[in-house]
Amino acid sequence: MSKLMKRISQTSGLVPGTPVHIGDRKEQKVKITIIDYNEKEFQERETNVVEECFSFKDKPSVTWINIDGIHDLSIIEKIGQCFDLHPLILEDILNTEQRPKMVDFENYLFIVLKMLYCEPKEDEIQSEHISLVLGSNFVISFQETEGDVFDSVRERIRNAKGRVRKMGPDYLAYALIDAIVDHYFVILEQLGEEIEVMEDELVADPTPKNLQLVHYLKSNAIFLRKSVWPLRELVSGLERSGSALIKKPTLVFLRNLYDHTIQVIDTIETFRDIISSMLDIYLSSLNYRLNEVMKVLTVIATIFMPLTFITGIYGMNFKHMPELEWEWGYFGAWGFILVVALLMLVYFKRRKWL
Repeated sequence: MSKLMKRISQTSGLVPGTPVHIGDRKEQKVKITIIDYNEKEFQERETNVVEECFSFKDKPSVTWINIDGIHDLSIIEKIGQCFDLHPLILEDILNTEQRPKMVDFENYLFIVLKMLYCEPKEDEIQSEHISLVLGSNFVISFQETEGDVFDSVRERIRNAKGRVRKMGPDYLAYALIDAIVDHYFVILEQLGEEIEVMEDELVADPTPKNLQLVHYLKSNAIFLRKSVWPLRELVSGLERSGSALIKKPTLVFLRNLYDHTIQVIDTIETFRDIISSMLDIYLSSLNYRLNEVMKVLTVIATIFMPLTFITGIYGMNFKHMPELEWEWGYFGAWGFILVVALLMLVYFKRRKWL
């Protein structure tokens, strides 16, 4: 449950809009990356001084300010003061448990997303809180830690590939959201491979460990649904917002992004259904194995029933039993026992019970 919900009791009783960081505390310094560009020019710089961002507020070019680290309240507050961000926006930026959403403040759009990733040596899906502020000439992105899925966007800006250098900040915001959504497919592909392997193991050799892994996959699917499901409403809101910040050429790309979002959600729902059915597969496999064992034991017990009857007769302590005095009686009894057992095996085989 720690992945699904973190403690937010520290905000209880505070005035709405009070900036309080909710999430894991980070020790690294906040890193600020500034990318400013137009169709012909481009510049990029890294800094730890937030005041260097202020001069880009009113520039006619497009500016992307990326902030890695939201644990330093002073930096977030200074950014908010410079770009006239509402106190409630600052509160949502600092709350890493905020659900994905889009809010239109006329002068800017505020977008909350969940960036998902999976460490190479770990199967657990991790989530990072991403906040975007889209203004008339800028996009500000807030991340919990350094490292993201935006490298492809940065390369397109640096090398002037595609439309990003020719279009405005609305297209840049779309490109960032699209990069996050595209990475969802990578996570889904990994989860799909795990599900396929688990299905084969459940059918071939179900074990209690498999049951634990099924519950683990189920929790991952629930976590994915919680992170991705609100994204459909977010993208639809961007497309239908009517905001002057979203230009008409960008609407076509937002519609395509909406389709990708629906595809991600449908895949997650399919995975949830498959994982839910895995428990039935596990129980069915166990029942099948139990039935096979019981069938073998039943056949053995059935074969030994007449043999026990025969040995029981000759095990009685009557004085006058004709076969007891016969020279070949012992071997004859064994031969009769073997013939009865063999005939029963042949009968079971012909009835396809074996």
